[in-house]
Amino acid sequence: MKLCMIGTGYVGLVSGTCFADIGNQVYCVDKDKNKIDKLNSGISPIYEPGLDELIKKNYNANRLIFTTDIKKAINSSDLIFICVGTPTKKGSLKVDLSFVYKCSKEILKHSTKKKIIITKSTVPVGTGDEIEKIFKKKKKLFNVISNPEFLREGEAIRDFRYPDRIVIGSDNKNKFKTMRKLYSPLISKGAKFFTTSRKGAELIKYASNAFLATKITFINELANLCEKTNINVEDISLGIGSDTRIGSRFLRAGPAYGGSCFPKDTKGLVSAAEKYKTNLSIVKSVINSNHRRVSLLTKRVHQILGKNLKNKKISILGVTFKPNTDDMRDSTSLKMIPYYCKNGAKVSYYDPSGEKKEFKQIKNCTYKKNIKENCVDADLIILLTEWDEFKSIDFKKINKKKNLKIFDLRNLYAPEEMKKNKLQYYSVGRPNLN
Repeated sequence: MKLCMIGTGYVGLVSGTCFADIGNQVYCVDKDKNKIDKLNSGISPIYEPGLDELIKKNYNANRLIFTTDIKKAINSSDLIFICVGTPTKKGSLKVDLSFVYKCSKEILKHSTKKKIIITKSTVPVGTGDEIEKIFKKKKKLFNVISNPEFLREGEAIRDFRYPDRIVIGSDNKNKFKTMRKLYSPLISKGAKFFTTSRKGAELIKYASNAFLATKITFINELANLCEKTNINVEDISLGIGSDTRIGSRFLRAGPAYGGSCFPKDTKGLVSAAEKYKTNLSIVKSVINSNHRRVSLLTKRVHQILGKNLKNKKISILGVTFKPNTDDMRDSTSLKMIPYYCKNGAKVSYYDPSGEKKEFKQIKNCTYKKNIKENCVDADLIILLTEWDEFKSIDFKKINKKKNLKIFDLRNLYAPEEMKKNKLQYYSVGRPNLN
């Protein structure tokens, strides 16, 4: 099939590349000429394991085309995917849909024959209806479908190839056949093909992310209680997660959730509910609790190093919101590092995905090229992101200080083992053995 992905951000680029890999001809179009030039040179603008190789493979096979020519891309394709950003508006919970609507107008302007328009972008309930209004003058040419993505950063290619379910929302049931044909290589491998109304699909995406964010927030709040009662939160996670009605995933205590989805989508869901005069009190509580989580863990360093942080050397391992991605959106590090530097600490950090522009202008903050260089003189090492290379560090070998302290926000190490090695070790939701 011939597809057009408008927007080469995370969703558009990964989905477009994977669609090409299952045999389709895919146009990935973006107005950013610099980004398109890099992609045509084999350089991916995002960090995602396995993506670079997949791009080169399908580009060389002429199944993947990168272009700024939206007119050609649209008229060379039968299915048009809207994959543009839907950020939260500054100072509110509302979703900025301006990119989606601008994209829709571009499709209307350039289309010369019948098209199926598919929203991959995460959008509030009723957005498909608003897109249809844009197409009303040529409504016989267009069918608008919702097909939300469920790709986890760092696991996106696997998630595309082996999805739990494929959700298709349409008010024209005849179009389900086309979408089933598109996804047939994945359905044949066991993916559930789930159909619903267009509004139903739009809400499924928001509801899924809000529920997962709720699980993370729930276990983080329980971790606070565990610390007060000398209980291991990991026992609690295993105990409740073994109940098949609850499930074990997303029950790991740690920092606040971040990234491109959970913060934005929980806010977007609340905003959409308010439009329909519905109070989603649980989701509101999740948003507020997650916000407090960042501050709580950031300031917990005072319990470890004392009230005065001046000239204390703090080394942070991992600054992205999760491993195997370069995504910094709503990462705890964005609040943590400026706070420590403002309070007089000397902060260094290392992340496998490289130096971050967000910290370049912060005084007393430096990027280091590897674990040893980052941690050698530290008074405190903070494990913030659970990259694989952080899971088996010989702390005594990289840092000779007798009073070295370690704050493990991901519970990567066993407290008993750290005590045995005479290291001052602090974790999340577990008894303090110091």
